[in-house]
Amino acid sequence: MTQSVKSPEETKVGFIGTGVMGKSMAGHIQRAGYPLHVYTRTAAKAEALVKEGAVWHETPAALAEVCDVIITMVGYPKDVEEIYLGEHGLVAHAKPGSYLIDMTTSSPLLAARISEAAAARGLHALDAPVSGGDIGARDGRLSIMVGGAAEAFEAVRPIFEQMGTNIVLQGKPGAGQHTKMCNQIAIASGMLGVCEALAYAKTSGLDAENVLKSIATGAAGSWSLSNLGPRMIKGDYEPGFYVKHFIKDMGIALESAQAMGMKTPGLALAESLYQEISKNGMDEKGTQVLYTYYLQA
Repeated sequence: MTQSVKSPEETKVGFIGTGVMGKSMAGHIQRAGYPLHVYTRTAAKAEALVKEGAVWHETPAALAEVCDVIITMVGYPKDVEEIYLGEHGLVAHAKPGSYLIDMTTSSPLLAARISEAAAARGLHALDAPVSGGDIGARDGRLSIMVGGAAEAFEAVRPIFEQMGTNIVLQGKPGAGQHTKMCNQIAIASGMLGVCEALAYAKTSGLDAENVLKSIATGAAGSWSLSNLGPRMIKGDYEPGFYVKHFIKDMGIALESAQAMGMKTPGLALAESLYQEISKNGMDEKGTQVLYTYYLQA
């Protein structure tokens, strides 16, 4: 069996991207005893981690030069490409033998390119997007979908276990991202049903919270219904997962499906509705804000 990386105290972990989810994920790693190194474009987002002992770096390259494992959780594929493959990126500056783990939801094709470039420099790359939102990140109960070599996966499993409880190696490089696309496709169409159901409840004069008691644990039950439904009812649209990032994810899924010659009408409809609320200034809200679309009539 492949041995894991060294003990927590001997393994320096770099974390790039400490936003809504990243800050919680990095915090779990830090509290597990791993020396934590951080970089994020907005330094203020890493202040809490730095106060707890994390080391701040001015650039991803500076972080890469001292870390054994580097995790990224950023916004868009273009950010991933720059951070990994740019002249001052991780692949060019990481120590040979280091593990590079991208947990951003990004392009499967890009994940494969990063893996190939990393291998050429003696690095181990994994694509490991997650599901579970801000709640899953906060509680350390994320679902982690991994693509890459089994040996690298087993080596860093102890670090994954600090952030998630459902950790599955899905296959070769890019397989983690393809799995995340399956996840986002299921959520996209499911969110339409959740929003429509609760809007129907409100419009028909029912007590929506009471309706949830009946339907959330039945055949209609879902994570979105149980966790985002109550937020919709209360008018709480603060982000656990941003609208702008969900639109990005759906775009990747649509492109991937098109490249495979596959029809995804549910995904296409959901993406079009989210684009509509985006035009109304909702990019920085949580995905549950789609509920408001159904209340406009």
